[in-house]
Amino acid sequence: MNKIIKIVLFTTNLLMGLVLSRFAISKLTGWEISVKAFIEMAKPLGIDPTFFRVFTGIIILFIFLGYLATSLFTLLDNKIGIKQQIQYILFAKLTNLAGLLTMVGALLAEYFLRIEPKLLLVYIAIGVIVFSSINLYIIQNKLIIKKTTT
Repeated sequence: MNKIIKIVLFTTNLLMGLVLSRFAISKLTGWEISVKAFIEMAKPLGIDPTFFRVFTGIIILFIFLGYLATSLFTLLDNKIGIKQQIQYILFAKLTNLAGLLTMVGALLAEYFLRIEPKLLLVYIAIGVIVFSSINLYIIQNKLIIKKTTT
C-alpha cells in the first residue's frame, strides 16, 4: 500500500474512532446531556428515549471499534497474506459505510427531531461523512492487493 494512502487511512479511521468513542460512552453511560437530547428526539417518534439512546450507543460503539480495528489493520498491511488483505478491505468498506450512514442518520435526527440542531454535532457528523467517503474512495480505487508468498 502506498505510504501516503496508508497514513491517510490510518489517521482518518483512528480520528473518527476516537471522536465516536466519546459519543458511544455518553450514550451508554447515560450522561445527562445525552439523556436530555434523546428525550427530545424520541418524543416525535413516539419511542422510549432510553431504548433509543442505548440502541444508538451500541451502534456507535460497534462503529468506533470498527474504525479502531481498521486503523490498526492498516499498520499490518505488509505483514498479512492475500486472504487477510481481502478481508481487511471488506471490513474497512463496511466500517466506513456504516459510519457514513449512521452520521447521515445523525444529521437527519439533528434537523428533524430536535427543536434546534446542535451545530457542533452537525459539523462532527459532516466530518465523519466526508472522511468515510474519502476512505471508501481510496479503498475502492487505490488499494491493490500485493501477491505475497505465505
